[in-house]
Amino acid sequence: MDEDFIAISESTRNEKVKNFFINNKKFLIIILTLIIMIVISYFGYDEIQRNKNKNLALKYNNIIIKFDLTNKTEVKNELIEIIYKKNPTYSPLALYFIIDNEIQTTNEEINNYFDVLINEINLDKEVKNLIIYKKGLFNADFETENNLIKILKPIINSDSVWKSHALYLIAEYFIDKNQKQKAKEFFNQIISNEKSNAKIVLESKRRLIRDFNE
Repeated sequence: MDEDFIAISESTRNEKVKNFFINNKKFLIIILTLIIMIVISYFGYDEIQRNKNKNLALKYNNIIIKFDLTNKTEVKNELIEIIYKKNPTYSPLALYFIIDNEIQTTNEEINNYFDVLINEINLDKEVKNLIIYKKGLFNADFETENNLIKILKPIINSDSVWKSHALYLIAEYFIDKNQKQKAKEFFNQIISNEKSNAKIVLESKRRLIRDFNE
């Protein structure tokens, strides 16, 4: 008797499942089609991005290989084009190459390129902070005290691994301006922060001993 009941229950359940698929066939086909399209789109997009990165890598490497003193204008334009591709890897490299090789560009243009990297590219948090620090480093030779601190403020107000680097840069800025008391404040901030880079802490202590007899 129990076996008959179980057999009837299984038969009923199978019939319900069958009827469900029959009654919802169109809906299920649509859902399945959407899932397949999403999977294809995902892997297709991923492949497109990989190809874009490969092409950009080849372009960047070709620029570096052919770089010499006679074609700086051509190289500059190609590097700027890479910057505006807003690629997390090669856009920063292109800007660093312009700066390191002193390819003729105004300070305002360089800062605009930095802003593209910082504000318009989806970067890892610490990579972004590194670029902010490099922007501060670039501006330290000519910017005002307030503007330099403004540039570095996102790092200074964070727990970034680049915080002690930014504080040290500002301290050195004030040393160069012969504003030793302000420099001392930033050296002390580095030393008092337990997350500061160990080498920068050591160098800050040396500077305090050397320049402030502490």
